[in-house]
Amino acid sequence: MRLATYNIEWFSNLFDDDNQLIVDDARSGRHGVSRAEQIEAVAKVLVAVNADAILVIEAPDQSRKRRTVAALEHFAESFSLRTSRAVMGFQNHTQQEIALLYDPAVINAVHDPRNGPNVPRFDEVFRIDLDIDATEDLVEFSKPPLELAVTTATGVGLRVIGAHLKSKAPHGARTRDEIMREAIANRRKQLAQAIWLRGRVEEHLQAGNSLIVLGDLNDGPGLDEYENLFGRSSVEIVMGGSGSDLSLYDPHAARALQRRLGANPTTARFYLERERRYLQALLDYIMISPDLRAKRPEWCIWHPFDDPNCWSDVELREALLTASDHFPVSLDIDL
Repeated sequence: MRLATYNIEWFSNLFDDDNQLIVDDARSGRHGVSRAEQIEAVAKVLVAVNADAILVIEAPDQSRKRRTVAALEHFAESFSLRTSRAVMGFQNHTQQEIALLYDPAVINAVHDPRNGPNVPRFDEVFRIDLDIDATEDLVEFSKPPLELAVTTATGVGLRVIGAHLKSKAPHGARTRDEIMREAIANRRKQLAQAIWLRGRVEEHLQAGNSLIVLGDLNDGPGLDEYENLFGRSSVEIVMGGSGSDLSLYDPHAARALQRRLGANPTTARFYLERERRYLQALLDYIMISPDLRAKRPEWCIWHPFDDPNCWSDVELREALLTASDHFPVSLDIDL
C-alpha cells in the first residue's frame, strides 16, 4: 500500500462556488502560474505518485457555499484518478482544509475524532500553561487535525492523523521588538498544539493502535532562530523520545535531527523575494508507530532535483515545480 501527503499550494483557488474546476489563464495562487497550468500539473503529480490514499494539505475550502469533499471528488473524476473518494474532518476558517483522497477498493476511511482522558478532541480547547506563570492558557487549532479510522480491504485497521501545524505571522506588529514578541508568542502556541497532538499520539500507542501521523508540521530542526529558546521543535515533540515504544519514526526527520549541519532532506522550496534566491526546508512528514516500522516500509520525497526518477522524467519534474511549493512524500508499506 502507498500512502502520501501533499501540500498543494492554494488548491482552493482552482475551484468555483459550485466545486467545479476553473480552467482558464487567470492567475492561480502560485506566482506566475495560471489556474489551467496548476490544475494540469497537480493532476500529473497525483497520477505519477499513484497513492492508494493521499492526505491533501491546503485542500479546497469548506464554507457556506463550498464543499471540500465535492471539489476533491470532482477533481478525481476529471482526471480518472482511482482515489475517487474524499473525507475531511473539522472545518477551519483559513481556506486550507485537511482532507484525504483515497481508493475505495483499497481502504475505507472515516472521520473518527476522539476525546481522550488527557487531551480533548481537536476541535475543542486544550488547557496548558504556556509561559509558566501559573495561569492556564486556552489553546485552539486554527486547522484542527484530521483523525481517521482506516480499514484496508483485507481487514487491517489503523489510525491515521493528518496535521497542518502553523504559527501565525506577526500581523500588526511594526517595530522589531513587537515582531519578536509576536513571533515568539505564536511559536509558543504552535508548540502547545504539538504537545496536544503528542498527547493523542500517546493515547493511541498506549492502546496498541497502529498509527500514522502525516502532513505539514511547518517546523523542523534548525528551521528558525527561536528553536533554542524552546529547546525542541514541533517535530521532536510529536515524534517523542527516540527508541521508545511510544515514539514515532520518520527517517528524514531522524536524519535531520542527527545532522544539524550538512545536507538534509527537504520537502518544500520557497522563493525569497528580498534575497532573490530559493530556500529549501523539511516540513512534510510521514511518522509511523513502532509496529509499522517493523514492516520495513520505504519512504520517498518526490523532489524534482533530489530524486533521480523525478529529475529524469522532464514532464514530472516540471509538473512538481508548477503544482506547488511543496513536494509529495510517500510511504510504501505491506499491510
